[in-house]
Amino acid sequence: MFSFLLWCLLFVICWPLALLALVLWPLVWLITLPFRLLGIAVDGAFALLRALVMLPARVLGGR
Repeated sequence: MFSFLLWCLLFVICWPLALLALVLWPLVWLITLPFRLLGIAVDGAFALLRALVMLPARVLGGR
């Protein structure tokens, strides 16, 4: 609800900027999509490495 009010305020104060942001947002989302997917993959790889390193401690009864 708050973001909608901010959009309305931006549209009233500076409508060309609001329309430009509305048009460019899907393009920015598409450009950043590969970086987000890469971040998910790297996070998964680090989680796998952490699980492999912690496996002996878990087998021996650690937390």
